[in-house]
Amino acid sequence: MREIHVDQIRDAVAELCIKANCLLPEDFFKVLRSSAENEPSPVGRDVLCQLVENAEIAAADMSPICQDTGLAVVFAEVGQDVHIVGGAFEEAVDAGVAKGYTDGYLRKSSVAEPLFERKNTRDNTPAVLHTRLVPGDRLRIKLAPKGAGSENKGALAMLVPADGLEGVKRFVVETVRHAGSSPCPPMVVGVGIGGNMEKACLCAKWACARDINSRNPDPRYAALEEELLELVNKIGTGPQGLGGRTTAFKVNVEFCATHIASLPVAVNINCNAARHAEVEL
Repeated sequence: MREIHVDQIRDAVAELCIKANCLLPEDFFKVLRSSAENEPSPVGRDVLCQLVENAEIAAADMSPICQDTGLAVVFAEVGQDVHIVGGAFEEAVDAGVAKGYTDGYLRKSSVAEPLFERKNTRDNTPAVLHTRLVPGDRLRIKLAPKGAGSENKGALAMLVPADGLEGVKRFVVETVRHAGSSPCPPMVVGVGIGGNMEKACLCAKWACARDINSRNPDPRYAALEEELLELVNKIGTGPQGLGGRTTAFKVNVEFCATHIASLPVAVNINCNAARHAEVEL
């Protein structure tokens, strides 16, 4: 049994909050630069060059890539041979979010209650925490800040098996078309297929947080990712909605088992700053 103190978790989460909001992953940076070179639309190319410059300034100054530093979405894989000591795991994650968003001068966007008072919690807590118990004695944490401009354009469809592959493709493309410029394209599109209502959405969220160069290990779904990317980029929304070929950098698809009578499909969208960072303790 390996012990991890909650202070270590708090500090790791705090560092991830700052890193994810200020530094684009290097592989994503390369895709951004490549897209700027290859975009045929002059306006779209100019927008992409501005996004590259913005990301470079953010990295140099350790300032946020975007003013909407989002809700802190945390994926945690807790090894079953890990013993967390000194306090509660969820409290440590929230303490880390509060510390990171305060120390990093990141905008606090969380309201404690969604409908009536909508009072800001002032430290961006609570985190949106998804925890899995896995084999081993390590704790892996991935933090993916999620702003409202892109999050608000996500959608869920409870399709039926008769809708099939064409129904899935149609729903994904129409969701991106309807999103228009609101998610600050070019975007990363996460698609979750299967499960039930909440599981499909969780798959889509996880897909959004994948590395830009990753592919689904199932060749059928990897091929679907490529086809969906081509279809989405034919829409013509382009960088920042000003037209062009680059509406999305990537479409990631995740799937899971589902009911014999169901075909749930969820779409979650990331903006041009598909932010995430991770650590293993």
